[in-house]
Amino acid sequence: MTIKADRALKECSVIIGYNVYVDLVRERYPDKEFLTTPMTQEKKRCQMALDMAKNGKDAALICSGDSGVYGMAALVYELRGECMTPEIEIIPGITAALGGGALLGAPLTHDFAVISLSDRLTDWGKIEKRLEAAAFADMSIVIYNPRSKGRPDNLKKACEILLKHLPEDRICGIAENIGRMGENRRILTLRELKDADANMFCTIFI
Repeated sequence: MTIKADRALKECSVIIGYNVYVDLVRERYPDKEFLTTPMTQEKKRCQMALDMAKNGKDAALICSGDSGVYGMAALVYELRGECMTPEIEIIPGITAALGGGALLGAPLTHDFAVISLSDRLTDWGKIEKRLEAAAFADMSIVIYNPRSKGRPDNLKKACEILLKHLPEDRICGIAENIGRMGENRRILTLRELKDADANMFCTIFI
């Protein structure tokens, strides 16, 4: 996280987030009140933060990486609506594309695209079009949410789309647990990536 984010968490009175992310910071800020919800309850978390702020508490809603990149920032604004209270401050974090890029070297020194393979809220047909366009434009590509129990074949399907336009020996990287315990990296080809072991804690670079 950034120094500014650490400072905000030290100064707030309540920390709200997905239970997995809250567990990552709980020991660091032992004097705080913690509120959590499980996966798929993003709207509830945001509303909890707004309600806490309306009641006079400095509430910190935490995300993984940066709250503006596949995060909660936009939803908080949407739920607050047109009014100007409570006050919202977005504090930048380090998204996986940047943290993983630094771990692997410097793969993003020119134009690049960031694409999530999660089709929970985005139609898979739209994801296919984005993959196709990024490959056709020959940009570096960063893939978030490559595979989960409910989506075991999405990375393989994505690689099949990319291989229509990119060579099999295109260098790729997998960054896992970026900035956390168990951090590691792997270098492989696009052909090998098609059947590579990856999970939701991995970020893919092509």
